[in-house]
Amino acid sequence: MKGFSLGKAFVPVVATIALVYLLLPIAHVILFSFNDSGRNNILWRGFTLDNWQNPCGAPQVCTAFGNSILVGVVATVIATVLGTMIALALVRYRFKFRSTVSLLLFTPMATPEVVLGAGLAAQFLLAGVEKGLGTIILAHTMFCISYVVVAVKARVASLNPAIEEAGRDLYAGPGQVFWRITLPMLMPGIIGAALLSFALSFDDFIITNFNSGTATTFPKFIYVSALKGVPAQANVLASIVFVGALLLVIIVQMVNINKQKRLARR
Repeated sequence: MKGFSLGKAFVPVVATIALVYLLLPIAHVILFSFNDSGRNNILWRGFTLDNWQNPCGAPQVCTAFGNSILVGVVATVIATVLGTMIALALVRYRFKFRSTVSLLLFTPMATPEVVLGAGLAAQFLLAGVEKGLGTIILAHTMFCISYVVVAVKARVASLNPAIEEAGRDLYAGPGQVFWRITLPMLMPGIIGAALLSFALSFDDFIITNFNSGTATTFPKFIYVSALKGVPAQANVLASIVFVGALLLVIIVQMVNINKQKRLARR
């Protein structure tokens, strides 16, 4: 065929197949949130809006979802604050064992979650700590800190020190320089790190399963329910999370586009 090139068609075809492969599970979750499932949600039994009108209809689904939100928010706040301070210290200050600390921070990221979860569970057992939401938060905070440090550290390294020096030249104290200059410039990196931490925490199952005890989070609830078919109400909550995340990304992109347009007009 004239004008047809196998090389040009290969990339779009592969990209389309990959996109469909990635979106199929999400489409399945959204579709089966409207399933008139009854006792199980494996086979399609008919369309209904009852699941969306009563998303807490399945036993413990909203409790598990609320626990995941609570753990994610608390772990994210703690990890973001500590990770930001560690990133600032690693980039801006010289101290003994600095390179060792920087290397050790990558350990939770490189360690398999099974090993990490089992090790933490053993430590809690030796310390006599009762497992529950508290141990989940501690475990999630531990592995989230590494991701925050990496993200914020890159942002700190990209800052122009001359801007902070200008603030000091204008007789601003160290606190004023940090709160009015340094922190606002770091904020995009901090927000990105916080969103990443929350996503990792909310999504985690392996480490949570080792350290949760009788407490149930949303991923743990999904895993236990998978044999009988994930309840349609769980699909409703998962769909809400997906749509909310998608809307957040769209809003951020629109804000950035409008900001670039305003800067281009100046």
